[in-house]
Amino acid sequence: PGGNIGKLAVCGTVNDLAMSGAVPKYLSLGAVIEEGFPISELKEILHSIRMAAEEAGIAIVTGDTKVVDKGAADGIFINTAGVGEVIEGTDISPLNIKPGMKVIVSGYIGDHAATVLGARHGLSLPDTIKSDCAPLCHLTKAMLDVCPEIAVLRDPTRGGVAATLNELAEQSGTGIILDEEAIPVRDEVAGVCDILGFDPLYLANEGKLLAIVPSDKAEEIVEVMHTIKYGENACIIGRVTSEGAGQVGMETAIGGIRLVDMPMGNLVPRI
Repeated sequence: PGGNIGKLAVCGTVNDLAMSGAVPKYLSLGAVIEEGFPISELKEILHSIRMAAEEAGIAIVTGDTKVVDKGAADGIFINTAGVGEVIEGTDISPLNIKPGMKVIVSGYIGDHAATVLGARHGLSLPDTIKSDCAPLCHLTKAMLDVCPEIAVLRDPTRGGVAATLNELAEQSGTGIILDEEAIPVRDEVAGVCDILGFDPLYLANEGKLLAIVPSDKAEEIVEVMHTIKYGENACIIGRVTSEGAGQVGMETAIGGIRLVDMPMGNLVPRI
């Protein structure tokens, strides 16, 4: 629910470009297709690719198709690579993260991985749980227009919010403190996590972003995000500190602080 491998392939590359402070322009697309793969499914995937590219405003300009023997591939593999134009005045780098900056998330976390988990485990999930797979380039452009000084943009895919923020804390030599009550998680997603024993902070997202921004611009950025598709539920969830360099902590609802480590063991598959 919410997407397929084609949409994911386009949005993944579009968002990689957007998180670097670029406007996506051109996309290459290669497909490795197993002999016997249903034409109807291929058409559905290609339609999703076209719709995602059109929404992102990116042109598919080159590509290739290979058909391999039955059993030599798992149905279909898709590879995309993209080129974009960096927005003038931006400097996206973890080295720009400074104590006092605020952490913003663009919306509810864990939707995508909860959907994948539900499908894999045969859970009967409500219609409200579906993949958040989406191109975020228009959202990032609006954010950078209002604040070119944004330090970092990241899409918390594999390993979720926890892995992404741990990487940024280590790379910047700072600490990050999250506010547990401010982190947006759907009740249905929290329910899936309770049943299967997962933490939403570690679940992959395909249509959400994290931004670390100057403190005095944080509220203005969130207000702009609320006016853009895929940013309607954006909120401030934490802050950067000079303490606990390389670590992420979370202020709990009862007032304590617990450590948010890097994910351990096998991660939840993204598809």
